[in-house]
Amino acid sequence: MTYRVRKLAAGSYDLILNGVIVAGLVRNDIDHPATWTAELLVDLPAYLMPPPFTASEHHFPSLEEACKWLGLSADEVMYVMRGSPA
Repeated sequence: MTYRVRKLAAGSYDLILNGVIVAGLVRNDIDHPATWTAELLVDLPAYLMPPPFTASEHHFPSLEEACKWLGLSADEVMYVMRGSPA
């Protein structure tokens, strides 16, 4: 499964899988211990969650780590980090 990441606004992205927005990726406020959160838009039982999701939310210390977790290539991570669509 290959995800695409589409920037919505500063610190906010759609996670698109097979042409469908399935999750969001957002930067948390400065007081939150994890900087980024990927969250499925629909609560699903674990066996129906698209990989790599194993829970409805996953937290990451950086945008780069979140992109790597989604399986994006190094080039795709660079596009996302620069603000271009991946």
